[in-house]
Amino acid sequence: MGRAAEIEVFQTALDTVDVPFSVLYMHGPGGIGKSSLIDVLAARAEQTRAYVVRLEGRDLSLSAEAILDVLGESLDVPEGEGPISSTAGRIVLLIDSYEHLAPLDDWLRTRLLPRLPQTALTVIAGRAAPGAAWRADPAWRDLLRVVSLRNLSSEESREYLRRCGIATASHDRLIEVAHGHPLGLSLLVDVAAAGGVAFDPTPPDLVGALLRRFLDVVPDRQQRRALEVCALARVTTETLLRDALELDDAHHLFRWLRSLSFVEAGADGLFPHELARDVLDIDLRWRDPDAYKRTFRRVRAHIHRNLETAHGRAQQRAIYDEKFVFRNLPSVLAPVDWTAWGERYPEPAHAGDRFAIVDLVARYEGSESADIAAHWFDRQRDGFMVIREPDGTLRGFLALLDLTAASVPDRAADPGARAAWKRANSPGAVRAGEVVTQTRFIIDGRAYQAPSPTLNAAPVVTLQRYLRTPSLAFDFLTLADPDQWDDYFALADLPRVDGADFTVGDRRYGLFCHDFRAVPVDALLELWTERALTQDITSLPARPPDVLVLSQSDFTDAVRRALHDLHRADLLARSPLLRTRLLRERTGTTDPTAADLDAVLRDAIATLRQHPRDDKLLRAVERTYLRPAATQEAAAAALGLPFSTYRRHLSQGVARIVSWCWEREVYGAAAEHTSAPLSTI
Repeated sequence: MGRAAEIEVFQTALDTVDVPFSVLYMHGPGGIGKSSLIDVLAARAEQTRAYVVRLEGRDLSLSAEAILDVLGESLDVPEGEGPISSTAGRIVLLIDSYEHLAPLDDWLRTRLLPRLPQTALTVIAGRAAPGAAWRADPAWRDLLRVVSLRNLSSEESREYLRRCGIATASHDRLIEVAHGHPLGLSLLVDVAAAGGVAFDPTPPDLVGALLRRFLDVVPDRQQRRALEVCALARVTTETLLRDALELDDAHHLFRWLRSLSFVEAGADGLFPHELARDVLDIDLRWRDPDAYKRTFRRVRAHIHRNLETAHGRAQQRAIYDEKFVFRNLPSVLAPVDWTAWGERYPEPAHAGDRFAIVDLVARYEGSESADIAAHWFDRQRDGFMVIREPDGTLRGFLALLDLTAASVPDRAADPGARAAWKRANSPGAVRAGEVVTQTRFIIDGRAYQAPSPTLNAAPVVTLQRYLRTPSLAFDFLTLADPDQWDDYFALADLPRVDGADFTVGDRRYGLFCHDFRAVPVDALLELWTERALTQDITSLPARPPDVLVLSQSDFTDAVRRALHDLHRADLLARSPLLRTRLLRERTGTTDPTAADLDAVLRDAIATLRQHPRDDKLLRAVERTYLRPAATQEAAAAALGLPFSTYRRHLSQGVARIVSWCWEREVYGAAAEHTSAPLSTI
């Protein structure tokens, strides 16, 4: 409706053998009707028997190869720079949501479009006007037509309302409120069709007012809740709706969401128009904070379950999705470039990236720091993750080091690694089998450590590391000019390490650290959630009670003492084991009881029943701790064993129990999935 001039321009080009232009570039704000116009142009092109190819910018990976792969499904796309052709008629290429392809603009303008036949027509629709490079390039000056899409006129708005079946008596008021904004008119039609008829004086926030009024007349509470889920999640699927709303079947709600004027369908699911998403989110937080928190937790929990079972790129996407849920909460004003969120994925560095990485470090941090980066690249290249430009060149990188695996000279050669290792081995030192990691470098080629695609990738690669390192003790994050990061990382429970700042060249760096023995990764994510949901960031939920980190010898003594006290609940209640990772992860609570400790010890003893050869050890342990005799001599007599043999069997059995407990203390859930001691693998 209302785009007659734009359609005529396109139709004229279709009807002309020698096309007057090659690219029709349409731009306008969100909700102005670009996608609807693309639909009309596609239909017009198909009527002329042209070969129509559509590209949706939001669904494409940001790489030239991905676009060429899509085109190759419909057109003849030779390797190299050869011309693209089709035997089915004139090619009409329609590219929607072009703002999502902005990083590929140069490649599209200079490499892809020139490969199309001279008779081809390309339509680009995006929010921003074409960049200066389009206008400055003499080759495009006569081949480009630019159209700025505007609001509908009063006459066009009236005709739209008439076609939608809205009573004439309501037209003037609806037109006055919408001011010709196509999305606004569409929302008003939804409101009117659902029973809303009265409107207050024109509000400054048209879309917000319309959405709030629309929600007021949604007859079904489940539909309202489905909208709330859709506003929080990056994309909404039937599975997400089913989990978040605790339903057996969410198909009817998914179908209803898809029918709404401000909800679009993409490759991964449904998503609301950006204007609508923010207003829905703000509306629920203002109207029902408790409901908002419940919905937030359920959406995040669903995404996190997918994250834990996914791998590779799918897991990275799930991490992007999980953090996306937090985007509108004022208590987590993260250093994030939301405009580029989820568009670039980190990937392992290649050997050929060494020069570009070292050059990038030298440019921002100096030659001394560049030498350190080269040193680590040569020793732990598998920890270097890169972000690439669409043409494959290096945009930025992150270096994730395993300090435990590094040699003493390697750690000593780097002031940053040296400072982190010193902190990790201060009181509460790293125990055998535990791992210490450090994100040593984060550098974006354009923004250094400011919000950028590279900084966006930091939580992705670090959370992946957290999840695949069950014995992780400490993780350190290294950042330049650390004062600016203090508040944010304190909120994220990665506080700055006192006295650990260091300098390389002329730049000062700080270390931010999390102790995963005190707050494991799942508890950390829950902590982030609860702190984010606390709108007053000066009054944060308390940190979970710290886990007690015992040395191996102290842990062994505690297990032996607990076995001795097995029938004394009052003594078990004083055991330091109640504050260890072993008890908290086995029981799933931050406040285990004496009964929980009793149950864990009995589980440990029961493992001696798994192998017949351990029966003699089991009988010695049972007669000493489960059905204790008055003395150990009496226990040996009851078992019919010489006292020295009984003592040997008991000592071996207790050692096996201690080992079982220690493996679970250090490695957590990973210890449940292997029959061999993890410390020997």
